[in-house]
Amino acid sequence: MHQQRTVTGRQRQQSAAGRTTAGLLAVCATACLLVTACGGPTRQDSEAAVNIAAADPSLPQPAALSSLSTAALDAFLDFNAAIGTNSGYVAVFARDGRVVHAHTAGYADIEAGLPMQLSTRFRLASMTKPVTAVAAMMLVEEGRLSLNDPVSLYLPVAASLRVASDSSPGEPLATEPLQEPLTVRQLLTFSAGIGHEQDPSPLGRMWAERDIYAGAGSLELRVNRILTAPLYEQPGTRWRYGWTADVLARVVEVAAGQPFGEFLVERVFEPLGMSSTGFLPPVNEQADMARVYTKDEDGDLLLVEHPHHDPADWTPGGSGLVSTAGDYLKFALMLWNRGSYNGVRLLQPETVGLMTRAHVASGVLAEEDIEGLGWGLGMAVVVDPDATIMTDRKGDFWWSGYFGTTFIVSPTTGLVGVVLAQDQPGPYSGRPYPVYIAQSFAFFGL
Repeated sequence: MHQQRTVTGRQRQQSAAGRTTAGLLAVCATACLLVTACGGPTRQDSEAAVNIAAADPSLPQPAALSSLSTAALDAFLDFNAAIGTNSGYVAVFARDGRVVHAHTAGYADIEAGLPMQLSTRFRLASMTKPVTAVAAMMLVEEGRLSLNDPVSLYLPVAASLRVASDSSPGEPLATEPLQEPLTVRQLLTFSAGIGHEQDPSPLGRMWAERDIYAGAGSLELRVNRILTAPLYEQPGTRWRYGWTADVLARVVEVAAGQPFGEFLVERVFEPLGMSSTGFLPPVNEQADMARVYTKDEDGDLLLVEHPHHDPADWTPGGSGLVSTAGDYLKFALMLWNRGSYNGVRLLQPETVGLMTRAHVASGVLAEEDIEGLGWGLGMAVVVDPDATIMTDRKGDFWWSGYFGTTFIVSPTTGLVGVVLAQDQPGPYSGRPYPVYIAQSFAFFGL
């Protein structure tokens, strides 16, 4: 029997947004295509210039995205760079395992007049998280780690974890023991009860006092510090955004018997040919990186001299990587191709299937009023495309970064995309919506 679904006001708004997305994009495309003389640096549109091998050399050349779609996408990014929505963008898309479109717009460094290039490196921020998840699952396949292992098996400090039972304002914080040990699986599903520094509650203040980014010290020191705070809820209760991937990185470090950064280079980046990817380099080695901007009270772009949470002396699992659009596309194509890229296999197909299945069915980014998303092992999974506010398909998986970076893999359509900007959120700087709308242009080109 068909069961009628109750629709909330917010769902009606999201549904309405979804129904009008095509019309809005058409209007945007028309407006942007009219702005053919908006200026800006020379663009790089050649797919050949990306120099990215196919996910599998035997794959045939796929159909291109429609010319109207790519023209609209490019004009849209050019227009937004020209009017100062963001400083610039780099976008690369593949279809059925091969690159079909690439575009750059705007500036990597406005003050120096340096244009965005396909070789420009970006702070990825939270797009580090799926990389950390892949590293963990490689160790799971090798039998050096198990999803059901207690975290305390690798991090002794986790044996003393407690859970907040009452965090009422003005009252002493009450805690209780864990009902079951925290597991590696719960780190990957973000259901570990681990917090971060942005919650103003009494419990949140305890996490803020242990800010993982504060001061100096190694990954080990920082993770041991945050795990002295009580968890927000019993592990496995709900999805929660926090420093979970940083704890997972330390688990990887211990299980692998080598520093986390070295493991990524040797086991992920070098095998995939991601030669421009690594943790944030010293300032004197950042000439090829896009500068970070925000907005001032007049809405003008303002250079950020010291970007938020730059990890100068440690290797986080939840942030910190620097990469190009092309490099990260190789990683995304590996996931699309079920664990293999250009003849190099990192994971078995069954493992990628496990990672990209929704283990948490709801509640992902609910605090942002976003619906329709579940969570796999280290990344978001679309569970209800009718409820999301963007163009996507059921089973698509993706994640984004704090500075305006995003990637998406759409198994049912074969579309894989990476769109990068460098914008720091602030009181006058909203979300970098152009990077998400760019994905919608690509979908309409299928």
